[in-house]
Amino acid sequence: MSKTMKYFTNLTTAVIASAVMFSAVPASAQISSVSDLLNKVRQDAAKTEAENREREARFRARANEQSALLNQARGELQQLERRAANVESSFAANRRTIDQLEGELRSAQGDFGEVFGLARSKAGEFKALLDSSLITAQYPTRSEVLGRVAESKALPSAEDLNAIWQTMLQEVKAQRQVATFEAPVANVNDGASQSVTRVGPFSVFTADSADFLGYTPPSDQNDSNILLAKLPKQPGGQISAAAKKVTNTNSGIVFAPIDPTRGELLKSFERVPSFKERFWVQGGPIGKIIIIMGILGVIFGVLNIIRLFLVKMAVGGQKRKAQPSKSNPLGRVMMAYEGSANKDADTVELKLDEAILKESPKFELGLNLLKLMAGIAPLLGLLGTVTGMIQTFQAMMIYGTGDPQLMAGGISVALVTTMLGLIAAIPLLILHSFCSSLARSIQGTLEEQSAGIVARHVETRGSASLT
Repeated sequence: MSKTMKYFTNLTTAVIASAVMFSAVPASAQISSVSDLLNKVRQDAAKTEAENREREARFRARANEQSALLNQARGELQQLERRAANVESSFAANRRTIDQLEGELRSAQGDFGEVFGLARSKAGEFKALLDSSLITAQYPTRSEVLGRVAESKALPSAEDLNAIWQTMLQEVKAQRQVATFEAPVANVNDGASQSVTRVGPFSVFTADSADFLGYTPPSDQNDSNILLAKLPKQPGGQISAAAKKVTNTNSGIVFAPIDPTRGELLKSFERVPSFKERFWVQGGPIGKIIIIMGILGVIFGVLNIIRLFLVKMAVGGQKRKAQPSKSNPLGRVMMAYEGSANKDADTVELKLDEAILKESPKFELGLNLLKLMAGIAPLLGLLGTVTGMIQTFQAMMIYGTGDPQLMAGGISVALVTTMLGLIAAIPLLILHSFCSSLARSIQGTLEEQSAGIVARHVETRGSASLT
């Protein structure tokens, strides 16, 4: 670069620096000459250099501190490594000592080692069998000695060995007993002790209300001693009745309910839907419509049958009376004849036909509605079937066929609505048939009586003409 370019560069830098300084200096300390500017620049440079030296000294001091900390950490690491080596050597020495002692133990046991090994194995197997037995709810601590024998590495004592076969005999004896004892029940009175009745190892229920209980084997996760819990859904019917007979009988022979699966069959009642769940919930909206329509149709049909039956009785009573009454259809037909008794036979017949035609719609009131509801009910059931199958196919399309529970909702709607439609249609058809039969019977009675009235009228008019 030429001297001219350097001169212009330095000049430009000085001008920019002076402009910055002028803008940064207050109005009372304005620089008035180049020498003032030069002194100011030198002062600032010296100040900046002093600050830089101070910062460098701080950095060097901190670097020395970091080195000291690093050396301290390395010393601690070496110390810990020496301790770890000592611990490892101690562990290896202890392991060799244990192996030596175990060898001496096996040598000292001799043939007894195999015998007691078999005893420990059988104690563990029998403990698992007892823990899964319902009888443990009556004797919750009976398997503790078996667990101690199964987990112990020392030779079991004679008392422990005797406890194994004594516990076996106790299990055999208890399996043929119907016993009543006190035991806590998890979801009854906040886990308070209840009087319960056990039928062998098959079933257990409360002695007061004969509510069946479920048994949960003891485990490490279940620290409490509560092994029984009331089943959320009771079987009911003859099973609950048999349980009540057992609780109310002190002696004699009664039929007792037993669960050969030892609880699994009774627990399956939880998955059996109730009447409300099966028809009202699983049927969906269409099932609810069918149920409501069926109930209303049955009520309407029964009321219509009662009404027609009362009308038929009233007509039958009017047949035995000569004086007509306005309270029944036959009486009103007879009153129509009295209004035209002086006219010819054709006119009388027409008047009677007119009176019968006025009464006929009253007999057929609601018959078409019953017929319509009986026809709509299975159609709604078919609609629910189609809707349920659509839901099933959608679940299969989204989730696949691996989980049947995802398709259960659609299948339940498909099957339940069809069943509800048939259940509603059958009684509606029967009621419609009864109503139609009663209406035709009353209609036939009115036509028969009308024909008799016309015949008597013709006879009366013929006798009067001859006279």
